[in-house]
Amino acid sequence: MRHNLNLNWLRSFEAAARLLSFTSASREIGLTQTAVSQHIKALETQLNTRLFLRRAKSLQLTDAGKAYLVTVREALDMLDMSTTGLFGPRRARTITVRASMAFIVWLSARLGDFLQNHPDTSVEMVTSIWKNPADQQPIDVDIILANQGTARPDLKLLSPEMIVPVCSIASSKTIKAPDDLLHHSPIHIVGFDDHLARYLAAYGLRIENSAGRLTTDTTTAAIEMVAADLGYAVVIERFARQAIQTGQKIRIVGAPKELGQAHFMVQKDRRDADQSHVKEFEAWLAQQF
Repeated sequence: MRHNLNLNWLRSFEAAARLLSFTSASREIGLTQTAVSQHIKALETQLNTRLFLRRAKSLQLTDAGKAYLVTVREALDMLDMSTTGLFGPRRARTITVRASMAFIVWLSARLGDFLQNHPDTSVEMVTSIWKNPADQQPIDVDIILANQGTARPDLKLLSPEMIVPVCSIASSKTIKAPDDLLHHSPIHIVGFDDHLARYLAAYGLRIENSAGRLTTDTTTAAIEMVAADLGYAVVIERFARQAIQTGQKIRIVGAPKELGQAHFMVQKDRRDADQSHVKEFEAWLAQQF
């Protein structure tokens, strides 16, 4: 039969055996001295073996305790390494941010500043591509792209957006005016307002359906296709400039036009818990615009 061992008993034993003090062990693991003493007693009862020699002003390990300490320490270290490897290092506070892939790429170039000034906070980024309404993953900061005139009281405006056409460096030499775009293959980004059609409409132009038309569901993928000289796309200006700054072989080949949409941050009710770290992130994020 297996021994029915409680993990808290083992942690109390390891700390007490290493420090040779129930009092010091209790401080290290955040329990009372009584709780640590009870854990050790329960462990000894389960093993039917004394692990410590308790004296008036000292605590010593028995031979069995010394032998068991090696095994327990290795087991706890292995468990900690496995947990860290699978789920990442533990942080005192984690902020989960949901946004589009292109927004996450844009934000990543600026995120180091926040992390450096908040060493006890970790940030988990999740994408909002086709998010499932049944998904119950808790989100601390939700970034959405919506009509600029949206009057929802729970939305905080981050910035109105402009759109620009982008093409590969090679193809950019052949585009001197908006109607030159019609002679190149368009790359359509589904799931968003039709940026391409909106941009061409600003010049009284429209695109005819084409069998060879490329389609993707992220701006990030569209920019990769453009860099590969597969066609042109119309994307949010800040994402295009970020791609160019990071070395993507693309060019902006037209004047910016108003999208009529903006990025918003969804405001959440934070009265029920200590969310100061999230508020600090939201304030920092607003400054990035």
